[in-house]
Amino acid sequence: MIIRQLEVGTMDNFCYLVGCAETRQAMVIDPGGDIDKILSAARSESLTIKIIVNTHGHGDHTAGSAALKARTGARVLIHAADAGGVQADGHLSDGDRLRVGALLVEVIHTPGHTPGGVCLYAGGHLFTGDTLFVGDSGRTDLPGGDRSTLGASIRRLMKLPEDTVVWPGHDYGPTPSSTLAWEKRHNVNAREYGYHVED
Repeated sequence: MIIRQLEVGTMDNFCYLVGCAETRQAMVIDPGGDIDKILSAARSESLTIKIIVNTHGHGDHTAGSAALKARTGARVLIHAADAGGVQADGHLSDGDRLRVGALLVEVIHTPGHTPGGVCLYAGGHLFTGDTLFVGDSGRTDLPGGDRSTLGASIRRLMKLPEDTVVWPGHDYGPTPSSTLAWEKRHNVNAREYGYHVED
């Protein structure tokens, strides 16, 4: 699996280019801006972008989707509950499996930050959008947010293997990525959300 973490937009957003090393097909997660940077990264890896996934409907994650689709012909996907205002070619549901070349990417519906938030899980890597950050979690004070719902979503994620790599939607933490094991021990919300473990 090829993973390129790209900082885009003006709010410390992370966009991800995820590719199949065998077929060189790729998906882009949350193209919030800087489309030329995303396309340049794809060219440097000899990747063809086939799918664009928005983890949720906020503009800092979706702003570049239409332009990237126009430049690549890729399909834009988002959960139906967050589809308002996003020109999508299809809607995601919990348990969907997206094929990117030889890669299978599982869709996990994780509402709480927004009603249609999703995370993407593939090969021990978890792309968490604004559900889970390094050391923190997404805000719930915006329309559609709910703290208890977000807590339930994060507890679900914590059932994945502890060595799962966490790739967040913003560069808000002490490192640009972490693991679920690290989050269980150090995330500021771990105790409140009921997944804290001691070292």
